[in-house]
Amino acid sequence: MGFSLPANALQTPPAPLERVPLQAPKIGVVAGGLGAYWPQFDGLLEEIMRSNGQIIERLSDLGAIVTDLGLVSDPLEGARAAKAANAADLDLLVVLVSTYLTSGQMMSLLRDVDTPIVLVNLQPGPAMDHARFGTGEWLAYAGSAGLPEMGVALERIGKPVFAVAGHLDDERAWGRIATYVRVARVLRALRQARHGMMGHLYPGMYDIATNITNVIGQLGGHVEVMEFDDLRILFEQVAEQEIELALSAIRQCFRMIEPVDTENVRFQAQVSAALNRLVAERDLSTLAYFHFGQPGDMYGKLATGFPIGATMLTSRGIPTVTEYELRAAIAMLVTSALGGGGTLTEGQALDFNEGVVELGHNDAADLAITEGSAQLRKLDVFHGKGGGGTSIECGVDLGPVTQFSLAELGNGRLRFIASEGIAVDGPHITIGNTTTRVDFGCDPGEWTETWATSGSTHHWSMAKGHLANDLRALAEIIGAEFRQVAP
Repeated sequence: MGFSLPANALQTPPAPLERVPLQAPKIGVVAGGLGAYWPQFDGLLEEIMRSNGQIIERLSDLGAIVTDLGLVSDPLEGARAAKAANAADLDLLVVLVSTYLTSGQMMSLLRDVDTPIVLVNLQPGPAMDHARFGTGEWLAYAGSAGLPEMGVALERIGKPVFAVAGHLDDERAWGRIATYVRVARVLRALRQARHGMMGHLYPGMYDIATNITNVIGQLGGHVEVMEFDDLRILFEQVAEQEIELALSAIRQCFRMIEPVDTENVRFQAQVSAALNRLVAERDLSTLAYFHFGQPGDMYGKLATGFPIGATMLTSRGIPTVTEYELRAAIAMLVTSALGGGGTLTEGQALDFNEGVVELGHNDAADLAITEGSAQLRKLDVFHGKGGGGTSIECGVDLGPVTQFSLAELGNGRLRFIASEGIAVDGPHITIGNTTTRVDFGCDPGEWTETWATSGSTHHWSMAKGHLANDLRALAEIIGAEFRQVAP
């Protein structure tokens, strides 16, 4: 499970857009070994615990909050470790299989723990010193004997099996472990997430209609269903000072294209301030919204005032998307938690001359992954929506990108759909949309055919970096299907 997203993938956004910090994942570590060995072989237990200490230290270096659950040498210790693990609010449990051990002594732990389990066998070095080693020294390298038994135990009790094998300085193995640490961070974000839904489904968009119980039942979190009245009340309470602060932030974050609709920008600044109040009041992690309203009424006017505020929130790591697209907002939250940010995306056009797919949407740009400065463009009409006003125009930064869609299939199962490509330079249509030109290494029509038959809705997240391996690991742990579109 490699990972090609650079550590600094998210650019430093303008000062008003400080990213909402994600909580560090909580990972429990249990060391296992056969208790019969300790009195037989001097130094074996000490060698295993030294390895255990190095692994815990490196997990901490990867950004995890680590709980050392001790050593399991027999079934009683396994039962005690299970109780301690369940009390520790863990996102992931790492079981260190450093030597042979029986599945019987670990069964209480494997069966009763309430969190995903990863089996890890990291021997002390890359190879034994065959001329010098006796049985005791060999047993410190014998985790590969116990690893399959733990896997069988998990499979027989109906749990997924995840395993990593290597040595303490094996960067391939540590790359896989780092993937699980990142996945654990996403799991915590999803468990604690509060998703706002305000307004109603865009009429006729059946593909994005979501069974709320089904989705949060599989991913965790909570959905807060709200009315546009909730925003209207807050909008009317916004003070002049809040509007001025919002306008100052807008000037720092965007470049304005002439002619500037100053009145609409000010109106959107007030909507943005109201959205900030709403997000704080409801403690929201995402917000999906939509409303048509009637010409001239307050709700119709409010519905046109989101582009700037939605982009500001999205750029702080709180995806805020139009057309009531809950699952696209969650997809953006996932890619953001993986370090790639996320901007709302749909198909825009195909450029067969240059061999690229043009992708974009309106609203919900993530300025932390934007190429250059985002622009504000005045539009007399928002396509497919009521009214007009100021809209966001930008694209995702050039280089590796990932498309990630969270599909809800007809049978209720979730499917994670990912496709990696390269954002390339070229002409952008100037209609106030986010637009990114992506080369998927194949004919644009072929990619579009494959993506269209993958189960994706017509909205998804575009993130910076190549994230498919992490998304695959996340899907496996959650129990969702995974499909990579790579024609």
